[in-house]
Amino acid sequence: MVRRSNLSFALKIVFFLKPDLKNLTCASDDKEAMKEIRERAQQQFLQKVCAESREKAEKQHADKKYALQTMIQLEKEVKDRIQKMKDAEREKTSAELEALQQRQEAQEKDQHDINDQIQERAEDQKSRFKVFTKFREACNNLKKKKAAKLPPERPRGNIRFAFTPRAFPTALRESQMAEEEEWLRAQAEARGAASADALELTDLTKEERNPDWLKDKGDKCFRVGDYMGALNAYSLAIRINKKIPALFSNRAACHLMLKNLHKAIQDASEALELLTPAVAANATARLRPTVRRGTAFCLLQLYEEGLQDYEAALKIDPHNQALQADTQSIRDVIQTSSARQLH
Repeated sequence: MVRRSNLSFALKIVFFLKPDLKNLTCASDDKEAMKEIRERAQQQFLQKVCAESREKAEKQHADKKYALQTMIQLEKEVKDRIQKMKDAEREKTSAELEALQQRQEAQEKDQHDINDQIQERAEDQKSRFKVFTKFREACNNLKKKKAAKLPPERPRGNIRFAFTPRAFPTALRESQMAEEEEWLRAQAEARGAASADALELTDLTKEERNPDWLKDKGDKCFRVGDYMGALNAYSLAIRINKKIPALFSNRAACHLMLKNLHKAIQDASEALELLTPAVAANATARLRPTVRRGTAFCLLQLYEEGLQDYEAALKIDPHNQALQADTQSIRDVIQTSSARQLH
């Protein structure tokens, strides 16, 4: 179609150019020569037109081919880009899943280790309790066996000694001299006192009959989390000497950790009763059982009683920020419960 249209177009041009050819042939009368010249010109023009149309067609074909190749290349680049994005997303997801699996495995391993430690500690506490129970049974059996063979009482005597005087930092006009002296006297009596149970524990060693040594042992057990062992040590020390407030206060802490809340309240109250009169010398010692008793009350949901103890502790140490925060939390709980009851 392209060649035919070009040929017709060329013929039309030749037809319109005939007058010019006649002008060219004016110099010669030879018609045959003019005809030959005209045909040759037409042929050359047709060849030129055909060549141009062929060149144009080839150029169009090349342009179409280039456009098609460019489109194919663009589509390939888009596909490659999409595939790379998919591969990157797949690798990212795989890495996240692998990291999540590793974290889960690490958490499971940590939890397994914690469970093993808890189980080992529980077994250790059970074994300690069994040993202590056997020890008590052996002491009782020995006491029963030797009850009929007790030696006669030793002759009594009087030992005179004087306490080292203590100078309190407060001025004389502001001090509580009578209360301070009473407190020192009570402390001296407590250190020298021995209960009736202590006299019966004759099978124990000298260290095991020393309440200070037992207190240190209980403190070490408490620090490592052996609350039952600490409780046994404090209980044995209390059997030997029932006048040391720190023993009752520390045993109250053990009861708190073991969730024996009523016993914790009882021991804390006993410690506070021994810490009388309330003076500056025993302020720190009074702070601990007061807070422990208040904590036990709060765990029993007796928030008003717990608030009273925490407020009393704040009077002893008004600058303790942790104590202030706990006291405010208890007040908030009481206010919230009161508001719910009103509604």
